[in-house]
Amino acid sequence: MTLGQITYLGWWWFRAKFFGRKAPLQSVVFVSDKCNLSCKHCTVYNHKDPLTKTYEQIREELKYCYSLGSRFIDFEGGEPTLWQDGDKTIDDLCDLAHELGFFSCTITTNGQKPFTGSHADSIWVSMDGAGECHDRIRGKGTFAKLEKNIAESFHPAVSVNMAINVLNADGVADAIEYAAANPHIDKIALNFHTPFPGSEALALPPEKRQEVIDLIIAYKKKGYPIMNTKTGLRHMRDLKFKKVCWMTNYIHTDGTKTATCPGEIFGICDRCGFCMAGEERAVVDLAPDTIFAGLDLRVKK
Repeated sequence: MTLGQITYLGWWWFRAKFFGRKAPLQSVVFVSDKCNLSCKHCTVYNHKDPLTKTYEQIREELKYCYSLGSRFIDFEGGEPTLWQDGDKTIDDLCDLAHELGFFSCTITTNGQKPFTGSHADSIWVSMDGAGECHDRIRGKGTFAKLEKNIAESFHPAVSVNMAINVLNADGVADAIEYAAANPHIDKIALNFHTPFPGSEALALPPEKRQEVIDLIIAYKKKGYPIMNTKTGLRHMRDLKFKKVCWMTNYIHTDGTKTATCPGEIFGICDRCGFCMAGEERAVVDLAPDTIFAGLDLRVKK
C-alpha cells in the first residue's frame, strides 16, 4: 500500500469520525446471479432466468462507486467466475478496477471453477466447513473440487469464508483447524447466517451464536489465522453496537444501488450475521487490532 493510499485512508477516517461524513470505503458489485451451485442457505442464485451485467454497465458502476469515495471493490454473484461479456472475463473486471484507481480488488467465489492466474488482489473462497460438513450445504463433491482449485491456484492471497448456520455450527472448530493446516490458505473469516426471507430457519439462536463466537475468540487467542478481530467478534455477540454499515455500498444484479447492507432494507439488522458490521464499527473506533488486520488484508502480498 502506497503512502498516498494510507494518507487517503487517514483523511477518510478523519472526516467520518469528526465530521460525520458517511462515504463508503468499500463497494460490493454483484456481476450476475448466475451460479453453478444451489446452496441450502442461499437466497441469491437464479437458475431460471439469470441476469448478467455487461462490461460497460459494470464500468459505469465502478466509476459511480469511485466517485462516492470507495477505494476497495469486491465482485460477487451468483458465481462471479462465470461472468463473461464477449471475450471479457472476471479478470478484465479486476484490471478495469485497477485502471480506475481502486486500491485493491477482491473476488468472492465458491471455488468450483479454477482461478489460477486470477488478476484479483485477494480471493475469498466460500467454505462452509471441512469435508462432509461443506458438502452438506453446497452439494456432494464440492469440497474436493474447492480444495483442488485452491491448491492449484498458486495465488498469494487466498482465504476462506464460512457462513455459520444450524447445519454447520458444530463444524466451526474443524474448519478453523483445516484452514490453519492448509498451506494454500492464508486466513479464515467467519460469519453467521443472516435470516433473509425464506432462510430464517437456518439462523442460530442467540445463545448458540454467543457460544460459537466465544469458541472463535478462544482460537484467535491461540494464534489461529482468523481474519475476524477480537474487537469485531465481541461486537457481534449481542449486536448492540451502533452500526456504521454505510462504509460499504452495494450495487445489485438488477442495477439497484443501496448505500448500506441489504439487511437494513429487510429490517433484520438485529439478527445480522455479517461480521464485517462489527469490524466496520471497530475501524471507526480506531481499534488497534482491527486497523492492523485491515491493513494486512489490503496490502498486496
